[in-house]
Amino acid sequence: MKSAECRVLSAEENLHAPAHPLFTQHSAPGTQHCVVRELGLVDYVATFEAQKAFTAARTEDTPDELWLLQHEPVYTLGLAGKPEHLLVASEVPVVKIDRGGQITYHGPGQAVVYLLIDLARRNLKVREQVTLMEQAMIDVLAGHGVAAERREGAPGVYVRDAKIGALGLKISRGCSYHGLSLNVDLDLAPFLRINPCGYEGLRSTSLREEGVTVTTERVLAQLASRLTDLLERDYPLSPR
Repeated sequence: MKSAECRVLSAEENLHAPAHPLFTQHSAPGTQHCVVRELGLVDYVATFEAQKAFTAARTEDTPDELWLLQHEPVYTLGLAGKPEHLLVASEVPVVKIDRGGQITYHGPGQAVVYLLIDLARRNLKVREQVTLMEQAMIDVLAGHGVAAERREGAPGVYVRDAKIGALGLKISRGCSYHGLSLNVDLDLAPFLRINPCGYEGLRSTSLREEGVTVTTERVLAQLASRLTDLLERDYPLSPR
């Protein structure tokens, strides 16, 4: 990860958190455009609460952040989510959350990036952020020889007839949280117990299923690099 605009904080650094188990002290205002935090394998609910707390506390000087992580197994159900899209009950918990969309699954081996972005400061619209996240996933997949594409009216990234990348956002106080997930090397069986993102019969795939051997940590680093490149190229911070 070599973007000059971002400082990367390791999981070890993130343990020294004064305000929340996932937080560190911010750098001085104006010293950087974003912070990248490597959080490792973390509990979903704790991370969800940390995103909300960060967004509620941020000021106009707070740097944007990207959080790189994997989650323990969990289903998440968006604001308009219908419980009937969970087809088979299991030991995997279901968490109702405040992003858009229906139900999806997170688990180890899936690269998750949360984008905590001040949209107004970058003159960035929600639809543009969705497109940016999709493009970052498409570009990273292309780097591994996997051709992926968008689908009109169905946010995310697809390889032929299967979904490989999902996304969802919440906007609060003009700032985004939540983000994207890209299937790398995870057990896909939990997707068979749901209608992924509310689509009956939608197949899921992963980089491993597409014949690519790569670590989730490597893909997270590639996603962070591409996201920061796209942000700084197309939506740089507005001058004060």
